[in-house]
Amino acid sequence: MITESASPRSTTPVSLRVKLRKQTAIITRWLHVYLSMVSFAVVLFFAITGLTLNHPDWFARQQRTVVRHGVAAAALLKPLSGGAPGDVDRLALVEMLRSREKIHGAITDFRVDDSQVQISARAPGYTADIFLDRATGKYDLTEVSSGFVAVMNDLHKGRDAGKVWGWLIDASAILLTLVSLTGLVLIWFVYKRRFAGLILAAAGATLVLCLYFRFVP
Repeated sequence: MITESASPRSTTPVSLRVKLRKQTAIITRWLHVYLSMVSFAVVLFFAITGLTLNHPDWFARQQRTVVRHGVAAAALLKPLSGGAPGDVDRLALVEMLRSREKIHGAITDFRVDDSQVQISARAPGYTADIFLDRATGKYDLTEVSSGFVAVMNDLHKGRDAGKVWGWLIDASAILLTLVSLTGLVLIWFVYKRRFAGLILAAAGATLVLCLYFRFVP
């Protein structure tokens, strides 16, 4: 009985272009998934606060104003030796107010003249203004707290939130840009939905431009 020997299976080498395309799809998908997970909390935060900023009338105003009075130690308001003429010990004065009156936030204004010292502190949803009489040491403190929603809105805008929070906003913008771009690249590898996806992306961008030119004053 004569049997035919099986011929070796022929293999077609995969081109460099196909390999590169496959690797690009894998890397892009990996980036899109994990960047989306990393930026999930950021996207949710800015989405919710974007809504609260756009509709302030939906939320009851929670602003609370407190006025307090006190007397600072005379030594804190005396001219500081070795400093600018007439200046005071600014650090000691601020630390006294933080300890005694529990003010917080960054000091955004500190003015000194012959009769008065004025200090302003700011934080998201919070302001404190203090006026001190240098002759008597008496001071008036006006503290305004605007509530949770106002804090979130100020964080959205980066208002009085400090440099680190500003860096977080920058990083968030970069993350969201990368998520958008990797999603756009991924649609090229979904052959059945590529055309429809690109048409929808173009339609969305066109709609935004039309709304801007038609309705924005």
